[in-house]
Formats: sequence, structure tokens, C-alpha cells
Amino acid sequence: MKLNNITSSLIITLLVIVALIFAKPIIVPFVIALLIWFIDKKTRNLIDNIGFVHKYIPMWVKTIAASFTIFGLLLFIGQLLTLNIENLSGSYEEYASNVGDIAKKINAVFGININEEITKIVQDFEFTTYLESFFESISELLGSMVMIIFYTVFLFIEETLFQRKIKLIFSENGNLEAFQSTMSKIDKSLSSYISLKSLIALLTSTLSYFILLGVGIDSPMFWAFLIFMFNFIPSVGPILGTLLPALFSLLQFGEFTPFLIVLISLGVIAVLVGSLVEPRLMGNTLNISPLVAILSLAVWGAIWGIVGMLLSVPITVTMIIIFSQFKSTRNIAILLSEKGKV
Repeated sequence: MKLNNITSSLIITLLVIVALIFAKPIIVPFVIALLIWFIDKKTRNLIDNIGFVHKYIPMWVKTIAASFTIFGLLLFIGQLLTLNIENLSGSYEEYASNVGDIAKKINAVFGININEEITKIVQDFEFTTYLESFFESISELLGSMVMIIFYTVFLFIEETLFQRKIKLIFSENGNLEAFQSTMSKIDKSLSSYISLKSLIALLTSTLSYFILLGVGIDSPMFWAFLIFMFNFIPSVGPILGTLLPALFSLLQFGEFTPFLIVLISLGVIAVLVGSLVEPRLMGNTLNISPLVAILSLAVWGAIWGIVGMLLSVPITVTMIIIFSQFKSTRNIAILLSEKGKV
């Protein structure tokens, strides 16, 4: 009997993964719309705390104002990134000419001939290909913006109707309080994670922007945005956010001094924020095992790419909260949690 249950669970899991992969063009815009709806709702509630706004301005006006602000900001960021990526791609040939100078300096310092190795690495590393891939990801999201907007609009329309349906469904079997408690936990955890992590990422990217601007690296806003986004990726994100701008500065200038300045400065910022600021602000908000966070990053990254990596932590936290509410899946929630408390 237990073997049949395990087999059934594995088959269902496999089918879900296949569905997530092949239905990506439909599911990813909906998940992003759900996230935007959630942020929009929190922004609306924040605005509603202002006395005269709560008293005189209708809820639908506050919803529209918050929505326009969020979508306008997303479109602005998308266009800004597109422009920066195009500029970087167009300048790559100029940067590549510095490779020989870098090789000569390494030869002089270490007394080894690595011209051929470095040339081969640079030839194999298609910088423009990676930029184009990133550009395509942004373009794909912008191309899905109409669908995302439609999803978000209907989520707001469904919001009040959904609450009524839930009350009708769960009031009959007496599980309404348990359902509301679960939703409250999800809401609290995701609200804390998104707001605090955004604040931490903004602090890190702002400090990094001024360092990059001072060094003179091209398109500092692009690199600052990457650092901001990488902060949402567990463990490996801050490392990538430090290494990529540093390596690019070496490619751009052909000198080790800017490379070391960027590497050390961004590294210090990442370490200080990650070890001092983030633990004080975040605390035990997430209740997710570090190993599980890395595995979740790998799994969702393989399924949905960059979007999956960014959403891996919120999705896993939601799964832990939901699994903890049912006896049959509570043990899974305990394994996924940080200290076994769910």
C-alpha cells in the first residue's frame, strides 16, 4: 500500500514538473501577475493608512493609482535595461581588444605564457550571446506585459468574489478558520520577505552603483540593477553580483586596479549587508533550510530559468506553510524548514 502511495506521488510530481515546463508561457505571466497583485494590494493598503486618503478616496481609485505606479516602474526599468544592454553589446569588440594587454600583464607578473589560454577563453566566452539571452528574457517579459496586465485586472475583479466563495466552501465543513490562518501566514511571510529583501537589495545596489560610477564602468545602472536582482537569489546571487561587474571592469579597462577596486568594494558591501544588516532585518522570517533554498534555486531555475530562480524562495516558503497545515504533508514541511518548527 505504501509502495503504491509513493509511486502515485512520484508520478504526480513528474506530471506537475512536465506541466510547469510546457505551460511556462501561460503560468509564468500568471505567477508574475499574482506577485504584482500582491505588491499592489500591499501598496494600496499602505496608502490607505493616510487619514484623508482612507476617508475621501475610493478603494478602486487607490487600486488604479498603485497599479499604474507599479506597471509604469516596470516598463521604465525594462526600457532602461534594453538600452544599456544594446550599448554594452555594441561596445564588446572594443573591450575584447584589451584581452591581449591583460595577458601580457599576467605574463609579466607570474612569468608564464597564457596568451593562448586567455585568447581561447575569450573566444569561447560569447559575452554578447549572454547579453542577448538576458535581453531576450526581458523582451519576453515585456512581450507578456499585456497578458500580465489582463491577469492582474481579473485578479482584482476576482478578489472580493473569491473571498465570498471561500467563505461558502469552508463555512460548511468548519475549516474556514484554518484556511484563513494559513492564508494569513502566507501573507505575513511573503510581505516580510518581499519588503525587507527589497530594502536590503536596494541598499546593496545603491552603494554598488556609486562605487561603479566612481570607477567609471560602462552602464553602471545596468550592473546595479543586476546586483539588485541577484540579491533575491540565495547564496550564489551576491557572489555573482560581485564577480560579474569586477570581471567586466577588467575587460573594459584592461587594468587590474579597477578590477580589484570593484571586486573588493562590492565584496565588502555584500559581506557587510549579508552578515550584519540582513540578519537583523530578516531574522527568522522565512523559516527555510539553506540547503533547501539552494536546491529550490536549482530546481526552479531549471524549470523557469531566471524567473524561476528569482521566485524560488517565495514559492518554497509558500509550499512549507501549505504543507504544514495537512497531516499527510507535515513531515515534508518539517524537512524543508530551517529548524523543524512549522
